[in-house]
Amino acid sequence: MSRGLKIGLITLGIIGAIAGVGAWQAQVKKNKPVEVRLQEVATRDLVAAVTSSGKIQPKTKVDVSADVTGRILRIGVKEGQQVTKGQFLMQIDPVQFQGAVARGEAALANALASQVQARTNREQAKRSLDRARELSLTPGALISTEAVEQAQQGYDVAVAVQESNRALVEQARAGLKEARDNLARTTLYAPISGRIVRLAVEEGEVAVPGTFSRETGLLLTIADMSVILAEVQVDETDVVRLSLGDSVQVKIDAFADSTFSGRVTKISNSAKLVAGAANSADRAVDFDVEITLDKPPADVRPDLSATSRIITDTRVNVPSVPIIALTVRQHEAVSNETKAVVASTDTTKAGKAKEREGVFVVRDGIATFRPVKVGITGDEYFEVLEGIKPGETIVAGTYQVIRDLKDGAKVKAAKPDSAAAGAKS
Repeated sequence: MSRGLKIGLITLGIIGAIAGVGAWQAQVKKNKPVEVRLQEVATRDLVAAVTSSGKIQPKTKVDVSADVTGRILRIGVKEGQQVTKGQFLMQIDPVQFQGAVARGEAALANALASQVQARTNREQAKRSLDRARELSLTPGALISTEAVEQAQQGYDVAVAVQESNRALVEQARAGLKEARDNLARTTLYAPISGRIVRLAVEEGEVAVPGTFSRETGLLLTIADMSVILAEVQVDETDVVRLSLGDSVQVKIDAFADSTFSGRVTKISNSAKLVAGAANSADRAVDFDVEITLDKPPADVRPDLSATSRIITDTRVNVPSVPIIALTVRQHEAVSNETKAVVASTDTTKAGKAKEREGVFVVRDGIATFRPVKVGITGDEYFEVLEGIKPGETIVAGTYQVIRDLKDGAKVKAAKPDSAAAGAKS
């Protein structure tokens, strides 16, 4: 045997030995039980909730704006002050509007005088027409037909002038009323009782009507703080779970140590689009939801940040599994599975593999995937409707282990230290 052939055979032997060792290690590793966190299925009280954030707002809020243009001469309130309905708020310079009222009064007086004159002229024309008609009926024709027609024409003109003057009087009265209304608008009074939560102007500034912008003409805001709302935005996937009257727990950032109760009193029917990423397709669709607080704090203010936990459903003493335990696997229905579970997790023919939700049930050290039907979702657990019973042992962690676990794999309970480390990960 040549030297080269010997070296080749030795090399092949070494490679074969290495391969054999690798195969042996793989087999050992394959047969080694996987460490998992085990937990028995138990009954619990579950609460399904939707968490959302928003701001505190009063139920009734009025923005007081200027209806006329003028310099602000005096402000009679301060921000944060309580006011009652009808209380004086501020005075806008009335000089130009007082002049308009004076002009309107003069115009009305002139129109009334013209109306009196027109009425007198009509009466005179009526008497002339009556005399002309009487003369035309006497024997001897003491007046011509033309004169009678002229008298009739003069009377018709006098009537028309009187009607015109009557319209001018109404016009002058309307102008005077408008001038007086504008003058009255220079003095602002509180439309509701409440607190001045915003004072946007100072004395000496010019008030202008907010024709195109609400903020431009805003002078101050009055809020009735007797009824307080938490206005929150709920995602489109959660809003369908809400109902009017749902119980809510609200935490206000400014009152970190307190939780306030309330009820859902309004659910918006139209979405509020919030711009997301680069294109218009990546947008969050939220719905406005109003929550009325039962007992808000006395010193609460509008626009405070708040977080709500809306209770949508509750269950008492129902079988449950940890949220982390639920996974999805390709599963083929077998004869010992209940028809209800198969029907609820697969719409294809029985026996055909289909992805289903389920858990790994452990018996004699073997983890077997079993489809389950779940109900409401609590903070940490799913309600189990079908597929598993209390007392059975399931794989409850970790997430990485459950994701990679195979049906029929050998498992063993993880040591407390490793289970805790897996839970943290």
